[in-house]
Amino acid sequence: MSELDRRIRRTRRLMTDALIALTLEKGYEAVSIRDITERAGIGYATFFRHYRDKEALLGDVLEAMLEELMALVQPSSSVTDPRTTGRLVFTHAQQNGALYRVLLASRGSSDLLRRVQEIGVQGVLDTYHERPNSPVPIEIAANHIIASFLALIDWWLKRDMPYPPERMGEIYAALIIEPTRTVVFA
Repeated sequence: MSELDRRIRRTRRLMTDALIALTLEKGYEAVSIRDITERAGIGYATFFRHYRDKEALLGDVLEAMLEELMALVQPSSSVTDPRTTGRLVFTHAQQNGALYRVLLASRGSSDLLRRVQEIGVQGVLDTYHERPNSPVPIEIAANHIIASFLALIDWWLKRDMPYPPERMGEIYAALIIEPTRTVVFA
């Protein structure tokens, strides 16, 4: 890896850390590019060599997190037990708590949050099949599962993770998956 590549990665890491910290301190909408560059200790013009605006930086940061998360829970993996899926996601949220807080709280991340919802719903649809004569269409159930999962993660993070990821995986399975499985899934 060249020295230039290392410097680029370091600069982007500084901007990422600054954006996350500032967003948690004062909200995404109140953060300016000047705030980011000052916190990161880089020049204002340097920011624009990497990103066109703060939305592009946020998108880049959250996209990387999403790719990492999806690699953990893709239906093609050997993970089929919802408790295991829940544990993996909650462990990831624990390790990346600041990023999850930004994702779940920032209007600037709403497009990405919609993508998370869509990818999650598709994962549910790919994993489960609708029971004949189900009183709830599977598409509605899939949306319910993912929206509830995101709400549970948000609750957990806002309360400083009062339960370990293993327990949250069990709660996710018992509270969200099992009741839905009973009513909707074959």
